[in-house]
Amino acid sequence: MAPIIHLVRHAQGYHNLSQENQQIQDPDLTPLGKTQCEELRKRFDAHDKITHLVASPLRRTLYTCLLSFDPVVKSGKKVIALPDAQEISNLPCDIGSEPSKLKEEFGDLVDLHLVQEGWNDKSRGSRYYPTPSNLEARSRAVRLWLRDLVSKAGDDAQAVLVTHGGILHFLTEDWDGVKLDRGTGWENTELRSYEFADPTGQDPNASLKETQPSWRRRRGSAIPLTETEQMQIRQAFQTLLDEETKKNERATVDTEEAVAD
Repeated sequence: MAPIIHLVRHAQGYHNLSQENQQIQDPDLTPLGKTQCEELRKRFDAHDKITHLVASPLRRTLYTCLLSFDPVVKSGKKVIALPDAQEISNLPCDIGSEPSKLKEEFGDLVDLHLVQEGWNDKSRGSRYYPTPSNLEARSRAVRLWLRDLVSKAGDDAQAVLVTHGGILHFLTEDWDGVKLDRGTGWENTELRSYEFADPTGQDPNASLKETQPSWRRRRGSAIPLTETEQMQIRQAFQTLLDEETKKNERATVDTEEAVAD
């Protein structure tokens, strides 16, 4: 059996309720979001097989992981916070908290050794500014990191990564089902399971492929998109992201100028 990577989008956060709420930095889960975590915990039937828990360091993903995979947490496994798995946009809701704040809030439940000062910098020129090359590079870095993680645990390894709707499409290199108005084709707490496309571990891109049971569960006998169709959706998505990024930068400048006046 090859290692399996379970990818999960976070539960509903307050930023999901309205455009205005996207101005909240690093928002919490809503009551419905916490219920979604409980429902995922109940329907997921492989808690005892999970060897690693990983999540984006944003609060909503950390809480989704802790609540949804509570049996794994109670078995003694910590959630590893992985900065490269953070969401793509430079909206306040997608900018994380300082490492010291996360340490105070999550204590020993979360392993924060990878979360360094500056991990939440999404300014122009930073690693996390949402250019196509940056997004592709850090998505590849996540896949390589995950492959290295599970390779050390043997063929039966199963890792969970709780992350975000936008970056999930870059991680999976799959744009099927994207709703451009929502920025994702993933629902809150949706879980899909993947294997590495190259079982030898030599692929320099560490590409993932969805397992057949996972695909059938959500798509039945549907035929996947062609490479051309994937690229067309990818380009449309990036165009919208570029427009949003510039808009957010202008808003930040306007705010700073208003404060200075």
